Amino acid sequence: MKNAAEAHPQLDKLPRHVAIIMDGNNRWAKAKKLPGVAGHKAGVDSVRAVIEVALRQGIQALTLFAFSSENWKRPPEEVSHLMELFKWVLKRETKRLNKYQVRLRIVGDRSAFSDDLQELMAKAEAATADNQRMTLIIAANYGGRWDLLQATRQLASAAVEGKKDPAKLTEEDLSQALALSDFPDPDLCIRTSGEQRLSNFLLWQLAYAELVFAEEHWPDFRQDAFYATLVDYSRRQRRFGGRTETSGDA
Repeated sequence: MKNAAEAHPQLDKLPRHVAIIMDGNNRWAKAKKLPGVAGHKAGVDSVRAVIEVALRQGIQALTLFAFSSENWKRPPEEVSHLMELFKWVLKRETKRLNKYQVRLRIVGDRSAFSDDLQELMAKAEAATADNQRMTLIIAANYGGRWDLLQATRQLASAAVEGKKDPAKLTEEDLSQALALSDFPDPDLCIRTSGEQRLSNFLLWQLAYAELVFAEEHWPDFRQDAFYATLVDYSRRQRRFGGRTETSGDA
């Protein structure tokens, strides 16, 4: 049997930052005649698997869309289970993140979460703050429109206070006011479970990202599946709206 290094050899062309929309937990559970929460729990193992490959390949940042601002519309029982699972993961996984020198960042509007969950978030971030091997970013109660709105409010306040000239605002000014301002924009965005839309995720930051829509439900998206998307990315030619001399493309 091949070991991990043999099965997943080092790639030369890698994304610095990968963003993933972890979709299909409920569909996975339904297919197995299990309660929905079982799919979310199984999805935690996929998170570990993806982090393992990302670390081995040397990816700098990994952003996971864990809970969108629209997910509050789900049945109250499911939301309650998700909040308890979030607490369980924060308590259990912080030690593992430190072991592998992974820094945790959580982005989104935390005000809607319970006080004890907000406290766990802050503690986990503080406990991993000095780790430098990779940054794991969890988007929780996050929405791309919320992100753009809060950034716009920051810039509007600065303009009112005379700190910014509205006529001279640049794309960089807006980028620096967004939730992921201290990270490069994602080079690669993956969505699992066959759906082909962004669902209000990192709307500004994904403008030039390469997109991969994987058929696997998130609980089935493990090491081999993630590595395959990295291989796909390594073969793509990124133009950022331009063209190459040999392509002939518009």
